[in-house]
Amino acid sequence: MLHSVLDSRTEDTRLCLVVSQKCARVYNDRQANFRPEQGVRVTKKDIVRTISEEVEKLTQQQTKEVVQKTFDAIIECLVRDGRIELRNFGVFEVKPRAARRARNPRTGEQVEVPRKHVVTFKPGKHMEARVRELDEAEARRQQDLDDAKKLEPPAVNPLEPPPSSSPQGRWDTDQP
Repeated sequence: MLHSVLDSRTEDTRLCLVVSQKCARVYNDRQANFRPEQGVRVTKKDIVRTISEEVEKLTQQQTKEVVQKTFDAIIECLVRDGRIELRNFGVFEVKPRAARRARNPRTGEQVEVPRKHVVTFKPGKHMEARVRELDEAEARRQQDLDDAKKLEPPAVNPLEPPPSSSPQGRWDTDQP
């Protein structure tokens, strides 16, 4: 209905064009951030939107609060206890990293890096199995591509002469 009302006026038609261009720009920006080796970047907003659509009783604002409280609880447990186990998901753990010497990549000089605590994550069995499915699917896709290439006849370049079945070289010389 909104589109029909906006399309009825020429000024509003221009407004629709501007809005659609902005939407396209946002989509293109998300696509520009896509890296095949990293996959699609998922934000907290994407998670909230997905959960809100699946649980129809919660609005996006309520879902955002729940997701943020969950993240805050994970952080608080890590700071307080140093470890949190989420069954079928994985284990977050705080571990100390020893002091070390490193090299500044710009200048090449040695730099002292102090001891610090870092968060590590070890995925659970369920997550490992699901991620392993990606490798298997990629291997199947690659096998299918290889099989398809074997079945295709070789491409003929129109600029190259066809291979001759007669012997090469001149008849009056000993060169082949």
